[in-house]
Amino acid sequence: MTRTLITNAILIDPEAGTETPGSLLIDEGRIAAILPEGAPHGAAPAQVIDAGGKHLAPGIVDIGVKVCEPGERHKESYRSAGLAAAAGGVTTMATRPDTAPAIDSPEVLEFARRRANEASPVNVLPMAALTKGREGREMTEIGFLMDAGAIAFTDCDHVVQSTKVFARALTYARALGALVIAHPQEPGLSVGAAATSGKFASLYGLPAVSPMAERMGLDRDIALLEMTGARYHADQITTARALPALERAKRNGLDITAGTSIHHLTLNELDVAGYRTFFKVKPPLRSEEDRQAVVAAVRDGLIDIISSMHTPQDEESKRLPFEEAASGAVALETLLPAALRLYHSGDLDLPTLFRALSLNPAKRLGLDAGRMAVGAPADLVLFDANKPFVLDRSTLRSKSKNTPFDGARMQGRVLATYVAGIAVYEAE
Repeated sequence: MTRTLITNAILIDPEAGTETPGSLLIDEGRIAAILPEGAPHGAAPAQVIDAGGKHLAPGIVDIGVKVCEPGERHKESYRSAGLAAAAGGVTTMATRPDTAPAIDSPEVLEFARRRANEASPVNVLPMAALTKGREGREMTEIGFLMDAGAIAFTDCDHVVQSTKVFARALTYARALGALVIAHPQEPGLSVGAAATSGKFASLYGLPAVSPMAERMGLDRDIALLEMTGARYHADQITTARALPALERAKRNGLDITAGTSIHHLTLNELDVAGYRTFFKVKPPLRSEEDRQAVVAAVRDGLIDIISSMHTPQDEESKRLPFEEAASGAVALETLLPAALRLYHSGDLDLPTLFRALSLNPAKRLGLDAGRMAVGAPADLVLFDANKPFVLDRSTLRSKSKNTPFDGARMQGRVLATYVAGIAVYEAE
């Protein structure tokens, strides 16, 4: 591999919480040295890249990306998702098993891994279903799926309603050291909901769900964690009501982490005005008070991870009345510029942002990525935090274009993305 020196960069270290001018030496796909600007770097590198005073950070590790292979390749393929990820500074995608059919057997998982290795320019780590068909009735062969390469187990937005089945799955996962990712939601309250309950949903006549449904779902899962001792990650915490329960669970020493989506950090329920279905996500967008509480929880470290929850949907499934339209939004390319809204607003500094985007997800998945440290993989993103642009969804590399940020003024562009020291994306 080419020995590469990136000079004149502002290095973001999410572990140390620092932003410092310096240079970074890459050798054999890993970070070989981190140097103050102008310091000697030993043998002459084969390639020198001038970062132009822009920010260099660990590549984003995105938990919860949906790639629609097998079954719905017209919505998103591993090739298109990988190109979108590279353009968005995402160097590792942990992909969801909510495909058609679900990734619930070693054979289907092996197909997904093979397709990802063939087609994606970034790292792909597949997750597998927790129960067969994601139906919540019978758990999958967790041990065999781990042997086949499953990084975690989840039924995605299908809540396992049977407490007995979920407890058995958690117990089995605990014995194998497997990570279980769950969607905290009380399914009886949330079925059919398209918005968060309140004055706005009533005004628009939309079927709504109380924020308490998230709190109730999390409370149940925490009780089962106390019983089983499993490793658990809540995929999306989006309401202030759920935060005290999460804080207590962490204080009590349970092996629990929590994530949230970039859409719930940067948008609120008022954005669905006009019944705009590109803003329909699951769980639904929350109140501004909830959004601010979740941002504060990320800043304080109570919520560990920010993810895209990238969910491609074709035009036919979105161009429907709001209640009938499919939920979800693409976000691989918009994750970083949307997250930089929180930086420009003064809510989060860049080391804190990349702690949630890169370091914490890598740690939760047991990876040595996500760090700005000697010996770490040279999975990196170089970006201009201040470059303004207007997003045009037609330019997105995803096959599906269902982004809520179409036409939005954004600030922050990816200049280059490196995986194992190799450039997989360079801005024109």
